[in-house]
Amino acid sequence: MTPSDRPNTETPLDDFSQCHVAIVGRLAELDRLPALVEAAAHARKLAGEVARFFDAVVREHHSQEERELFPAVLASAHKGEEQRQVADLVARLTQEHRTVEAAFDRLMPALKAAAKGQEAALDPAAVAELVAAYRAHAEFEEREFLPLSQLVLGRNGDHMAALGIAMHLRHAVPEVLARVGYRI
Repeated sequence: MTPSDRPNTETPLDDFSQCHVAIVGRLAELDRLPALVEAAAHARKLAGEVARFFDAVVREHHSQEERELFPAVLASAHKGEEQRQVADLVARLTQEHRTVEAAFDRLMPALKAAAKGQEAALDPAAVAELVAAYRAHAEFEEREFLPLSQLVLGRNGDHMAALGIAMHLRHAVPEVLARVGYRI
């Protein structure tokens, strides 16, 4: 028996049935759509928040360490080995700041595009590398530099007080000027 000799078992009703299968399948995808739209909105919001946070907080934090903390500890360290140790740590931490900032700068175009709801290719490996690099940086600074800073600056209460005043003024002056309509 050849294929043309076989009886046709399909009926016009089968077409309707197949159409229902396709419609139900597409509706199942539609059913998933609200969660995807919500996730996309969350991604847009998060991308914008992370970009603003890095520029406003992380860069400022690095700048503050480099302008206030590092010079204060260097100036207060005992001449010789302690000062060399502080200088080495400051050089390492400053280099890590630049490395982290450069890694973030490479991610910034994709973050800005994602924040605008545009197509964005955010490299998961690059994000993971940035996160790991910053965690390692923060852990090292907490473990090595900040305890040494406490020791060095803590030997003279005036040095710690001067650092506190400098940091306070750096925050207070722009805030006061902003309240009266001026910006630095």
